[in-house]
Formats: sequence, structure tokens, C-alpha cells
Amino acid sequence: MREKYLPEGYRAGSEENRGFIGSEEGLRRAAALGRIVEARAVRCDAERNLYVDLGGRIGMIPRAEAAMGPDVRDIAIISLVGRYVCFKPAERGGEIVLSRREAQEEASDALMELSPGDVLPFRVTHLEPFGAFVDIGCGTASLIGIENISISRISHPSDRFRVGQDGYAAVLGIDRERRRVSLTHRELLGTWEQNAARFAVGETVAGVVRGVEEYGTFIELTPNLSGLTERREGLSEGDGVSVYIKSINPERMKVKLLVIERFEASPPPMEYFITGGHIDYWRYSPQGCTKKTVERYFI
Repeated sequence: MREKYLPEGYRAGSEENRGFIGSEEGLRRAAALGRIVEARAVRCDAERNLYVDLGGRIGMIPRAEAAMGPDVRDIAIISLVGRYVCFKPAERGGEIVLSRREAQEEASDALMELSPGDVLPFRVTHLEPFGAFVDIGCGTASLIGIENISISRISHPSDRFRVGQDGYAAVLGIDRERRRVSLTHRELLGTWEQNAARFAVGETVAGVVRGVEEYGTFIELTPNLSGLTERREGLSEGDGVSVYIKSINPERMKVKLLVIERFEASPPPMEYFITGGHIDYWRYSPQGCTKKTVERYFI
């Protein structure tokens, strides 16, 4: 299922996809096989019909076939121009008709069969202060709430994602009545121990300021690991800093740091520790940790 209903843009460069869209014969073959294919949308006319590049030829996705749902807004179609879109070719009366709506409906039905804890790929489509909207299959939108993006606190999803970025998330919940899938991301970025193992006392490494409090400043070393340093004047959230690692304490889940220098911020890269399969339970906190346990059951 997950290989068939991928986010839009994932299959565009494949040899099979190029073979399908390269000729009318290829589109008829895709129609006979029931395949979903992709092409870049290059124009939307005044009637909101969408035109796609089929390897030098232009195909049309009629407005009624451009998106799933009874009340599709014009902006939902207009905003597709310049992006890869999926569609299903079908033979009707000897003509090839392209339908993105059918591809989306098929993907939506399959996504409703997922279970909490299933891991799937996504592509970021839109960012809001409260979270990141992502495509989880044929343009099907889902939300990763800002609180579920990473353990390290961020002020806006743009601190972690950019539009068009690919990643992985775990299913948090499924509302089959409203046909919605909610996601969580932070569990795939590793536990405290997995992240702390990348560092050693005495090293000097780069980080990003994520919180400034009276008692100290929180420095993000990885998206799922932050350390604390004494407050230093002149630092603001989002600043890049070099920090000396003074101590790493699994029992208290603490990393003590000393700020060395400030520089232009470069967000730490994300490393996924899980990219597929299924999670039943995830525990961030180390065994024997005396602080509150951070964990999640997927039920």
C-alpha cells in the first residue's frame, strides 16, 4: 500500500512513470493496469481545468477531476501549477481521461486502513504556526502538530521544515468518519540515549538557541536533544552557537554546556532512526532516569 500511494512527486522521475506518460500508448497501458502516474502541472485555465506536461505533449485534467471532495475551492487547483500531480488515466469512449480525483479517492480509502504506529513517508506542503501540513499519499493532506515535530522545542514549524521537504512520520490517530489521519514525527528522531551517543564530554559542537530563560539558555544539539547553559547576554532564539560539552548525565537526562561563540544559525540536520514498519511503544527517557518518563503508546 505504502509503495502505491506515495506523496505527489515521489514517482515522477521513475523509469516506469516516464514510460507511462511518454506516449498515448503508455497512458493506455497505465489505464489497463490501473496505475497512478505523475506529471508536472504547467497551466490552469479560467475554467480551472489543469494542464500537465506529458513529455512534450500536454494533457488536461478537467476541473471536476482535479481534486477530491464535493466543494473544491479554486485555490486548491490553482496552487497545483508548477508542482507534480498524480492522476489515473482511464479509457472512456476511446479517449484517455486523466483524473486526479480518482487517484486521491483510492489513496484515501487505503490510508483509512492504516493503524496508529504505522510509519509512512511524507512531503511538506504548507506551514502554519500550529503545525506542518504534509502530503501522505496522492495529495492527501495530514497535519503534524508543532508539539509532535520534535522533542527540542521550536517556535514555528519553519525551524524544522521547509515546503517540499521529504520525511517520515508515524500515524498518531485515524478519524475514519472525517477521513483524516493525524501524525507524529518526533518518535522517529531517536531516543535521548541515541542522540546523546553522538556527543562526548570535552567536545565543542554547533547548536541553535531554542529557549532563553532566567536560569539559563536551552541549546539544541539535535532535533531530539537539547542542553542547558548559563544565561549569556546577547543571545536570542534562533541564534547559532558553538558550545563546549561540560557533562552528559543520563540519570537526569541533562547535557550541560558552555557557550563559546555566536554565529549565523544553521539548523541541525535531521537523522531518522526509524523510516518504516510499525511502532507499538516508544520511550524517549533512558532506563533509570529519575526525571518524568517521556513515552508514547500507539493504540
